[in-house]
Amino acid sequence: MANSIIGIIGSGSWGTALAKILTDNGHHIHWTVRNEKIINHLKLRHHNPQYLTTAKFDSQRLSLNTDPLETFAVADIILIAVPSAYVIQTVEEISPVLLRSKKIISAVKGILPQTNQLFNDYLKTTAEFPIQQYFTIMGPCHAEEIAAEKLSYLTISGIGETDTQDIANLFQGNYVNTVVNHDIYGVQYAAILKNIYAMGAGIAHGLDYGDNFLSVLIANCADEMAEFLRKAGILNVEVGVHSKKALAKSKKSPNYAASVYLGDLLVTCYSLFSRNRTFGNMIGKGYSVKAAQLEMNMVAEGYNASKSAYILTQECGAEMPIATAIYQILWENLPAEAGFKIIEEHLI
Repeated sequence: MANSIIGIIGSGSWGTALAKILTDNGHHIHWTVRNEKIINHLKLRHHNPQYLTTAKFDSQRLSLNTDPLETFAVADIILIAVPSAYVIQTVEEISPVLLRSKKIISAVKGILPQTNQLFNDYLKTTAEFPIQQYFTIMGPCHAEEIAAEKLSYLTISGIGETDTQDIANLFQGNYVNTVVNHDIYGVQYAAILKNIYAMGAGIAHGLDYGDNFLSVLIANCADEMAEFLRKAGILNVEVGVHSKKALAKSKKSPNYAASVYLGDLLVTCYSLFSRNRTFGNMIGKGYSVKAAQLEMNMVAEGYNASKSAYILTQECGAEMPIATAIYQILWENLPAEAGFKIIEEHLI
């Protein structure tokens, strides 16, 4: 993929962080951003004026536009880094033939709320997009630490071993290590659920629960996540058990204790950078959902994800009292205090 042309769609904090990694690694990118103001600012002052303002860019490595069609027209590899609620409007104007000619990297950490599908399933349904050309990029990784160039790990998932490693090599750098994984469904479900549980951790903090309770809550969330993954058909969910064939020399094969599953859950629940934890904290302190959304001015994926996961839970038959209570607090006006009394009854 040395001669591949890379495109990014999305200029929020996560899209900006991924753009920084790629350009710091010497790659030129075609970048679709939100508006002309961002383009002008990047050209003149070399940073995104709205997100990660400390992340500097070499403008010579940027071809900027505001229309996803422009990026799809020229790039071979397209990285989608927009909130899940806006994914469909981002790609619905792209013809199926053009879509199928690309490799797509999803940095989307949520279910598409309009169809209750993962992005790869939506692409298959609407464009017959082959899963062999679909990759995901997941954490545990906060954009703010990428901007500060603090060592972070990214997990790249894809079906084909060679292509997935080639994608991972694009992001490997001085402050980023990459891990290759072939569990496309599992990593996406885990990313969805950890955002919901991070909202729960935030609500608990807002309700003035302490660290002792939070550790019990997150441990139970981890168990509940594993229950869902197992019911959804994900195989690598046993801690301490590794397959005979590791993905790389000197490394264990990934299981549920790997960074993309348990690690991402932990950092999203504990970190002050977590927007889902912040959103939940506001709910716990008495904000309405609408007030919290207005106050943050950023998308907290766990909100829509809680409704989508509730529907999926009914379909697969997983027992998820914690995620269900969080859904009821966010969507059915269950008072946070009452919701957490229900949660307390299920903790072990």
